[in-house]
Amino acid sequence: MIDFHSHILPGMDDGSKSVEESVAMLQALQSQCVDVVVATSHYYAHRESPEAFLRRREAALHKLSERVPEGMQILPGAEVLYYEGIGRLPQLRELCIQGTDVLLLEMPESTWTEHMIREVLHLAGTMQVVIAHVERPAPKQSAKTLERLRQRGVLMQSNAGNFLGFFSGRKACSMIKKGQIHLLGSDCHNLTTRPPRMAEACRVIVRRCGGAALRHMQELGRDLLFADQAT
Repeated sequence: MIDFHSHILPGMDDGSKSVEESVAMLQALQSQCVDVVVATSHYYAHRESPEAFLRRREAALHKLSERVPEGMQILPGAEVLYYEGIGRLPQLRELCIQGTDVLLLEMPESTWTEHMIREVLHLAGTMQVVIAHVERPAPKQSAKTLERLRQRGVLMQSNAGNFLGFFSGRKACSMIKKGQIHLLGSDCHNLTTRPPRMAEACRVIVRRCGGAALRHMQELGRDLLFADQAT
């Protein structure tokens, strides 16, 4: 199983604070049948350059590399916060998930302007854009906006915790059926307040949407991450 959104790299952001905490999070994910973890540490353009972020990420990966549980794979990426003019960042492709053209994009939780939508659509013409935890900004957007993005190939990721509340779970499954959620991630930050809950979310998806819906999400994730390896 793929965890498409996590904060497991030690010392990178508000996620894991140490190698030991990262290892414990990976072990928890492995116990939930996760074997591929996309490490999407926060990237804020107003705080650091892409070069500085990538240097920090490489150092964090190096610290963790010898402690990754056997059978698990970490794919480094970033959760890139949207800002006006993001499409002009020359190094933006370097912030995609390693080995892919997949960019995990964190959008504002306010109503998106036409300019913002057009900028995202422009990005979608050059790379595969995935909106992070779409359940957060979605309530402020019209169904027409979400459909417009979907039709242009923009994908939507949802957090596991979104499926675990009674009302949020019903809404999340409705979004899957409408084609508004495509990928699942834990967005785990630690083992206490924001732990990985992938197994619980998968059980809800299977119960409410059917096993085929979960299989489709996982197959899409593997196609996005490993397409080049299959050719």
